[in-house]
Amino acid sequence: MNQPLLRQPQFTQLYREDRAAVRSELAASLLAQPASLAPKYLYDPLGSRLFDAITELPEYYPTRTEAALLAEYGAAIAASVPRGATLVDLGAGNGEKAARLFDLLSPKRYVAVDISVDFLRTALQCLQRQFPALDMLGVGLDFSAALDLPSEVGEGPRLLFYPGSSIGNFTPVEALHFLRQARAAAQGGGLLIGVDLVKPREVLEPAYDDALGVTAAFNKNLLLHVNRLIGSNFDVRDWAHVAFFNSEHSRIEMHLQSMREVVVRWPGAERAFAAGERIHTENSYKYHVTDFDALLREAGFARTQVWTDARGWFAMFWAQG
Repeated sequence: MNQPLLRQPQFTQLYREDRAAVRSELAASLLAQPASLAPKYLYDPLGSRLFDAITELPEYYPTRTEAALLAEYGAAIAASVPRGATLVDLGAGNGEKAARLFDLLSPKRYVAVDISVDFLRTALQCLQRQFPALDMLGVGLDFSAALDLPSEVGEGPRLLFYPGSSIGNFTPVEALHFLRQARAAAQGGGLLIGVDLVKPREVLEPAYDDALGVTAAFNKNLLLHVNRLIGSNFDVRDWAHVAFFNSEHSRIEMHLQSMREVVVRWPGAERAFAAGERIHTENSYKYHVTDFDALLREAGFARTQVWTDARGWFAMFWAQG
């Protein structure tokens, strides 16, 4: 007896790496005063695995707090969002977070968006076996630059899902721009977004500077990635991981601090760093519920709902245009 063919996920790759542009961007960032490196370069293959390890650390509360929040309020969230919409998972990774919502939300289609469809391919093929009736599409897109979803996603209302508090990597001005794009991309649906909230410094800072040193390794690995991208000669032994809460800007800052005088060279240029000089590598903004709600409304969302954990550490917002 012939077995029915298993549905296969589809893929479309929109992002194309421009090596010359990457080298130019990184060189300009290193030569700036102060020096910085964009956090997207933290996530090479090793960096991505190190971040997965970070989410398992006792100090790193966001992942497990968000998971508990979705488990507790999943039914209430499902009652508020449109059922049968296209579920667009921004920064999907392995898709596990979104997959926990499939039974509750009954999406007509699952669209996993990440920078590379090669990264998505194995995860979607695994999910397709678990949910054979669900149409799936992988989209390779750098949505931090522009949230411009392809026509393959299809028409009709979309439920954009952006968990993990990644919105905190944007400045408030950048976040507003992103939220306006999300509202337009939702096509009458809405945005379900995880937001990390302001909390005591003694909780925040260890989450980004753990005792085991995994976050330090994650941050220093950025230098090895830059070496491969531009041919620089960073030595990770010259640099220390620094993370702290900047209360004035309501954000965690991550830096790499030179432990001694060093000269970093790459083809065509070099940069001398004094002992104690820093390279700014990441921000993670923390919000009050009222402030993020106001940001959503400024972006044009007319209706918002929010669920928080008992400690008020994390929030899940549903915003509809």
